[in-house]
Amino acid sequence: MRQRQEYGADTDGEAVAGSSPRLYQRVFDILVGEIDKGSLANDMPLTEAGIAARFGISRAPARRALAELQSAGLIERSQARGFVLAAGQEPSSGATPPLRAAAQQDVQKLVSLPTWERIYGEVEGEIIARISFATWRVNEAELARHYRVSRTVARDVIGRLQQSGLVQKDDRSRWYAPALTTEHVSELYELRWLLEPVALAKAAPNLPEGLLARMRSELEDALANPSRNSGATLDRFERDLHINLLAHCGNRALMQALTYPQSLLIAHRFLYRWTSLLFEQEPFLPEHLDIVRKLEAGKVREAARLLENHLKISRDRALARVGVISAGSRPEPLSYLEQLGRGLI
Repeated sequence: MRQRQEYGADTDGEAVAGSSPRLYQRVFDILVGEIDKGSLANDMPLTEAGIAARFGISRAPARRALAELQSAGLIERSQARGFVLAAGQEPSSGATPPLRAAAQQDVQKLVSLPTWERIYGEVEGEIIARISFATWRVNEAELARHYRVSRTVARDVIGRLQQSGLVQKDDRSRWYAPALTTEHVSELYELRWLLEPVALAKAAPNLPEGLLARMRSELEDALANPSRNSGATLDRFERDLHINLLAHCGNRALMQALTYPQSLLIAHRFLYRWTSLLFEQEPFLPEHLDIVRKLEAGKVREAARLLENHLKISRDRALARVGVISAGSRPEPLSYLEQLGRGLI
């Protein structure tokens, strides 16, 4: 059975501070489960319109879910339309009978979620896609108008964006998403290399049995098979070390302090997707592996030192990724985002 990718959750499945559910991730998880069980019909093409109708969502998260499935090698483009299961993913003869259109209609619509959750992932993604280029003012009234929701819902979305560290208030109490400038990224990384090694040392005695062995095995496999490392996979490795493992430190105040600088991890989801060819092999993987091996050997102080060095090196790599993005094409304008300044300085 393929291991499902977890987003916005710690090792116990609870939401991480500042994280929020994303529609495309829920769709991705459901479809991965159906592919694993052999219950997704191979002769039924997966299309944006079909996914959107089935789950009661807009086409944007449906498109993103399909892109993630394709990136993971689970589906491929159909010569006719949409996507079909990739070679090797077809249901076996003993698999659960494939889902047909009538059965799919019984799946609970994801829009039964609270209204703010329905749009949060899309808003977060739009902001992340733009902060490599500039700082953006977030207009609450226009956000509500754009998604045809109440101001209360728009305010809830912005509140969660603030918790994740993506937006802040200026001296006139207006919301803005700061650009990933050299100064801003450097400040966030400096906070991380000061705080995360402390959290690591506190977490080490509390780690559940088997966690480090699982992390080591997956990192070794990723290094041995670099072609299988999608943006979603790299994001999961980042969360494994920097959020899920550190969450065992037992100090809630420390983890809350880490929420703001770790907004970089949210931005990395976008950066990894568009800069996968920047490095022949993703350089953070062997660094993560060295840290995990030191922890397995009980050398916590050395592991903390390696983590600090890893974060210092990662700052320059993050800036390189931002530079690639900022030199590329610009996203389409949105009514609720107003450009205020340049991106990388």
